[in-house]
Amino acid sequence: MNTNSPPVRPRAGSPSPVVKWLTILFLAISGLYLGGVGIWLVTIGGSPYYVIAGLLMLAVAWLIARRNASALFVYALLLIGTLIWAVVEAGFDFWALAPRLDVLVIVGIWLLLPFTYRLYASPVGKGGLAVAVALVLTGIALVYAAFNDPQEVNGSFARQGSAAPATAAATSGRPGDWLAYGNSQGGTRYSPLAQINDKNVGDLQQAWSFRTGDMKGPNDPVEITDEVTPIAVDGTLFFCTPHQNAIALDGASGKEKWRFNPELKPDPSFQHVTCRGVSYYETPAAAQARQANDTSKLPMCARRIILPVNDGRLFELDAATGQRCPGFGSNGVVDLQHLQPVKTPGQYEPTSPPVVTSKVIVVAGAVTDNYGTHEPSGVIRGFDVESGKLLWAFDPGAANPNAIPDDQHGYAANSPNSWAPAAYDAQLDLVYLPMGVTTPDIWGGYRTPDQERYASGLLALNATTGKLAWFYQTVHHDLWDMDLPAQPTIADIRDASGNVVPAIYAPAKTGNIFVLDRRTGKPIIPAPEQPVPQGAATGDRVSPTQPFSELTYRPQKNLTGADMWGATMYDQLACRVIFHRLRYEGPFTPPSEQGTLVFPGNLGMFEWGGLAVDTDRRIAIANPIALPFVSRLIPRGPNNPIEPPQAGQAGTGTEVGIQPQYGVPFGVTLNPFLSPLRLPCKQPAWGYVSALDLDTHKVIWKKRIGTTRDASPIPVPFKMGMPMLGGPMTTAGRVFFIGATADDYIRAFSTDSGDELWHARLPAGGQATPMTYEANGKQYVLIAAGGHGSFMTKLGDYVIAYALPDKR
Repeated sequence: MNTNSPPVRPRAGSPSPVVKWLTILFLAISGLYLGGVGIWLVTIGGSPYYVIAGLLMLAVAWLIARRNASALFVYALLLIGTLIWAVVEAGFDFWALAPRLDVLVIVGIWLLLPFTYRLYASPVGKGGLAVAVALVLTGIALVYAAFNDPQEVNGSFARQGSAAPATAAATSGRPGDWLAYGNSQGGTRYSPLAQINDKNVGDLQQAWSFRTGDMKGPNDPVEITDEVTPIAVDGTLFFCTPHQNAIALDGASGKEKWRFNPELKPDPSFQHVTCRGVSYYETPAAAQARQANDTSKLPMCARRIILPVNDGRLFELDAATGQRCPGFGSNGVVDLQHLQPVKTPGQYEPTSPPVVTSKVIVVAGAVTDNYGTHEPSGVIRGFDVESGKLLWAFDPGAANPNAIPDDQHGYAANSPNSWAPAAYDAQLDLVYLPMGVTTPDIWGGYRTPDQERYASGLLALNATTGKLAWFYQTVHHDLWDMDLPAQPTIADIRDASGNVVPAIYAPAKTGNIFVLDRRTGKPIIPAPEQPVPQGAATGDRVSPTQPFSELTYRPQKNLTGADMWGATMYDQLACRVIFHRLRYEGPFTPPSEQGTLVFPGNLGMFEWGGLAVDTDRRIAIANPIALPFVSRLIPRGPNNPIEPPQAGQAGTGTEVGIQPQYGVPFGVTLNPFLSPLRLPCKQPAWGYVSALDLDTHKVIWKKRIGTTRDASPIPVPFKMGMPMLGGPMTTAGRVFFIGATADDYIRAFSTDSGDELWHARLPAGGQATPMTYEANGKQYVLIAAGGHGSFMTKLGDYVIAYALPDKR
C-alpha cells in the first residue's frame, strides 16, 4: 500500500457538510416545533397556520437533504403564504408583522447566499428567483408598515386660550410656584409658565442635579419606588425621598437648605416603600406677609410642610428650617395608627400627599393588597391643620362612617382605602377621593354590604365636616383590583348649549374616564351599564353589569390569538397556546382556578400619574398603557393555609407573584402576561401619549412612547410604545413633559400635535411626574429619577432640573 498517496478531496460543487446539516437541522427542528405545538393550538381553538408552516418547513428540510432545488419553491410558498396570513391577521402594523416574518426572512436570505447554492444538485434558477421575489415583497410590506402605524392617531389642535372660567381649584393663583402635587389641588398638572415653549424646548439643558443619598437598603421590599413630584414655593423646592426624608432645595441652584429624617424602619414585608410628595400650608399671617413682600419676621411654622410616613405617622415641619412644629400633635407628629384594628408597620401606608384646606388636613392611606381579612382600616380622617386634633373620620367600611371610635372600639378592619392623591375644590369645600376595594382584592365572597358601599369609585366629602356629599361607583363588586388609581382632575367645561359645567375627570384602571358633575356626582359623559361575563369562583358572585364610560381608552375589541406577540414566531406560538388555555371573555372576566387573562390588566390602563389638563385651552393629556395580567386562584390546601403562619405577620413585599389572601378560600397569583422569554404576550404598543379635546371629548392625537433601550438584553432603542408609571405635566408653552416609561428618559412633546420635541437621558428610571416652576425669573422643568423596584427600572437618587441656556 502506498501510504504517501494524496488525500481524497470532495468533488467540486458538493455542499459543505456543516452548512448542509445545520440548515437541515434548523429547518427540521423548527418544522417539528411549529407542527407539533401548532396541532395543540388547533385543538384548543387556535389558528391552523402553524401546522401548515411546520409541514412546509419539514418539506424544505427533506428536499435539501435530497439536494433538490425544489426546496426553494416550497420555501418561497411558505414566505408568501405567511406574508398574506400576517397581513390578514395583523394589518400593516410593523411590530405585529415582525415576529411572524423575522425568522423566515433571515432563513430566506440564508438560502440565497452564494455558499448555500451547493446544497442543491442542480442550479437554483427559478427557485432562487422565487425566494428573492418573496423577500422583496415582504420587505416592501415591512417598510410600508414601518411608516404607516395603524395604532397611532395623527391630528392637530390649534385652539387659543379662551374666556372659559377656571375655578380656584384648577389654578394655584401663583404662576411661578407649584404649590401642590398637581400644582393646583384640583390636580391639573398644568402651569401657566411659557418661557419654555414648543419653539425653544429643544434647547433645554440640565441646569443642576441633586443626589438625595436615599437608596434601597437590605431591609427594603422589592417595591421601593421614587414617585415624588416636588412642590415649589417662592423659589424653594420641597420633596420627600422613598424613605420619607423631607428635603428643601434652592430652586435656582439645587443646593440643599435642610433635611428631616423621620427614621422610618422598613421591613422586607412592606408592600411599598414610596412617597409621592409633601403638602404645603401657610397661616393667614404668612399669606399677608407674602402679599406685602415681607416674610422676614414670620414666626416658626408660619409656613409648614406636611409629610406622610409609610409606618403611619404624619409630621408637620417648619418650611424655613425643617424643624418639627411643636404645636402639631405630639411634638410635630400625629399617630395615624391610633385606633387602627391592626397596627403592624407597613400594612397601613400613607404614600400620597394629603389635601390641605385653610382649616383641615385630609389624610388617607394604602392598605396592603391581598394579604388577608384582618387588616387595617382605610379610614379617611380630617385633622386640624395647626393643632393636629382629629376633627372627623369617614370609615368607608363602617356602618356609620362618621362615627369616631373610642379607646375600646377601633376603626373597621379592611375598610376600602384611598391610596392615590385626592383633589379639592375650595369653592365647594369638597374633597374628592379615588377609592380602592376592600381586601382581599381578587375574591369577594365574604365582603359585607358596608364594605362594598364606597369601594372602587369616586368619593366626595365635605372637607370641613367629613360628611358624605356623594359617591359614584366605577366598578361593582370589584374582583380585579380595578380601583380608581389616580388623582381626579377638576376642569370647568362647556356643554352643548355653551353653559359652563363644573366637572371632575376620574381616570380608571379600566381605561374609562368618568366625567362627573363635581357638585352632584352625576355623569356628564354617559356611562351606561353593560352586561359582563359571569361565572365566579366557588363562594363568590359577579355583578351582572358594569359602567362603561363613553369617554374611554379601553380596548374596543376583545383580544384574540391574532393579538399575541413574541420576538419570533416560536414564542408567539407559545403565547397563543397560553392565551387559549386561559379564561378570557373580555373585560371583567371573573378570576378563576383555570387562570384568567385580565385586560385591561391589574396595573391598569391608567395609574397614579393621572391626566394633565390645560384649563385655558381645554385640552387634556393622557398616557394610557395596555399590558394584560394573569390571575390564578389557588385553592386552600396543605401548602396554602387559610390562616397566617403567625399572628401579626406583615405583607408580601410586592404586589405581584403569590398573594396569600388569608381568611378566604383562595390565594392568588398575579403576574404580567409574559412569554417564556419574559416578553409581553400582547403585541405592542403597551403605552401611548394622547390628547383629548375637552369641548368635544374626542381624541385629537395618539402616539406611541418609549423604546426598548433599557428593557431588553440588547440595548437597541426600538420605538414600540412602552409601559409607564408616572404621569404628564403640561404648560402654557404648548409643550408637555413626561418621564414614566420603562426606558430612562424624560421627553417633551408638542401639545398640539404629539410630536416629540426634546428628550434627555436620565441616570435612573423616571417613574415620577415632572413639574415646573420659576426661580429668579427663569423657568425650570424638574423630575425625580430614582427608578422603581417592581417595574425593574434602574434605581437611583437623583433630582434633575432643566432650563434654557442663558442668553449671552
